[in-house]
This record gives sequence, C-alpha cells and structure tokens, in this order.
Amino acid sequence: LRVKTLLQMVGDAAAGMEYLESKCCIHRDLAARNCLVTEKNVLKISDFGMSREEADGVYASSGGLRQVPVKWTAPEALNYGRYSSESDVWSFGILLWETFSLGASPYPNLSNQQTREFVEKGGRLPCPELCPDAVFRLMEQCWAYEPGQRPNFSTIYQELQSIRKRHR
Repeated sequence: LRVKTLLQMVGDAAAGMEYLESKCCIHRDLAARNCLVTEKNVLKISDFGMSREEADGVYASSGGLRQVPVKWTAPEALNYGRYSSESDVWSFGILLWETFSLGASPYPNLSNQQTREFVEKGGRLPCPELCPDAVFRLMEQCWAYEPGQRPNFSTIYQELQSIRKRHR
C-alpha cells in the first residue's frame, strides 16, 4: 500500500467518525480490527457493539474493565469510565498508528497493565517508518492526556485532507 492510499483510508475513517460525532454517538471500540475496506480501498467504520448515543456526548460506564480494549482506550475512559468523542479521538490516534505501521499491534511488548502505566507516565507510541511527519504530529495531538486538548473529528478530517493534498 502506498502512503497516498493510506491517507485516503484514514481520511475515510475520520469522515465516518466526524459523522458519528455529529450524532452524539460514541463508538468506544475504534481500532483497525473494526474497520472494513472495500475492493476500491474505501474504509468503513464497523462493529458498533460497544457504541452509545448520549445527548450530552458523554457516556459514563460503571462496569469493570472486562471487555475494554486497553491499548486503544483513552486514559479517562480506563481510569474513570468516562467515554466521549474525545476518547474516540484517542483511539483514532491508535488507528492512525496501526494504519501507518501497516497493521502492527500497538505496544507489542507491553501487557495491558504495563501499557496503562506507560501512558500515565507520558509514554506514547513511536512514529511508524512510513508515517509522514504531519500525520505523526496529528497522532500526538490525538494522544493529549487531557481530553479537551485533543482535536475534534472535523479538525482531524480537515487536517488529513490538507496532508493528502500536500502529499501528491
């Protein structure tokens, strides 16, 4: 896969998530494993089994961590059960990383608990070899510890479109 194709695919993912965000829908399980790709390389968000629609855009989970995909989940969701579009943005940053590392698993040498501790101490995934610098900067914004510091999906989509145009 060429970088241009990867940029198109993550742009499709951002457009889908922008739509969900506009409908106050929180996916809660955004990851490469939950994306479908058509024969024309159009990416579609799938697996809405964990998604929730909330009028205020925030879903508070009282359950434990039984089914939580820790390596894709934002700190505030892991620590406080607080899911929002901002926590989906964190997961989108991991999806970007998965895409530009051509399907590698995030934090491959860390257990779930080690990953949580690593992230809490400010650790983040490294830039994948194929990843344009501008995309990695966007990933880093998605991984801001404070949810309010992360871009929304409209901003992410616009930035990816801009990167794609510059990358031709």
